[in-house]
Amino acid sequence: MKLAAALVAALVLAALPFITSSNYIIGVGISALVFTVAAAALNLVYGFAGLLSFAQLGFWGIGGYAAALTVVTFGGSFWQGVLWAALLNGAIALLVGYPMLRTNRHAFVISTLTFALLVTLVARDWVSLTRGPLGIPNLPPPHALGRRFDTPAKFYWLVWVFAVTTVAFLYALCSSRIGRTLVAIKQNEPLVRAQGIAPMPYKLTAFALSAAITGAAGGVYCFHLRIIDPTFLDFYYMQTFLIIVIIGGSGSFWGVIAAGIALSALPEVLRFSEDLRMIIYGVILVVAMFVMPAGVAGWLRERKLAAVREALR
Repeated sequence: MKLAAALVAALVLAALPFITSSNYIIGVGISALVFTVAAAALNLVYGFAGLLSFAQLGFWGIGGYAAALTVVTFGGSFWQGVLWAALLNGAIALLVGYPMLRTNRHAFVISTLTFALLVTLVARDWVSLTRGPLGIPNLPPPHALGRRFDTPAKFYWLVWVFAVTTVAFLYALCSSRIGRTLVAIKQNEPLVRAQGIAPMPYKLTAFALSAAITGAAGGVYCFHLRIIDPTFLDFYYMQTFLIIVIIGGSGSFWGVIAAGIALSALPEVLRFSEDLRMIIYGVILVVAMFVMPAGVAGWLRERKLAAVREALR
């Protein structure tokens, strides 16, 4: 049932360029798809493994710069850039993740935050590579099979394919034995150890895959913006990914996917009041957390359990 609903939703999203010719709305759709992918990657490491990682912001920026530099500096294609963004982030995550994951969860949070801040400093100060505050402008549109994705509608479909493929991979992963083991580690790591399962390989795998997917998403998104500079590492992006995961329901796969689409579009829907837009957005988030502290998915799960209990009386 959930897969059927997801398939219908994906087809509806694919039709967006046919529904509207507004480049603005299509641009919002591109952002929603990319942010949903990045939030789903954060959900893997935070919602399933229970590891709050601010390093996602650093991986997002590294992915963007890796993709841009591959194309502009090294003469590669967009596809090579996104692939390098994923591979480089996966390798860095394995390198830094091992010592980070050997600490307790509080130290892990601090170390991932420090990592993200260091990446921001490198992007700003390593001018010979990243061009510093000037950034790398005029990123060319992707092309494949003789076609150029040089309009918002064409680029939207490219992003749609990327998002659907990535979400399908994450769903298969989270539904597998690896996903169930990650949830068990999150709920009771000592008990998992007592069962003879070593948590480290699972947590490191989740951390590296999450970093690779976040990096690929960053690589795609910078080509949507057509420029990358240190503002690409603004904490706004980390806030957005985290809000999507929390409101959707940390550890709920489809809840986070639905929240990614809805919350990415919500600030644009509220543009009827430009002055109060972000205030209204903040009030909605606060009210949502008061009413649904476990997120939308948790709230729906509680309602379902309450209905079952009522039926059994």
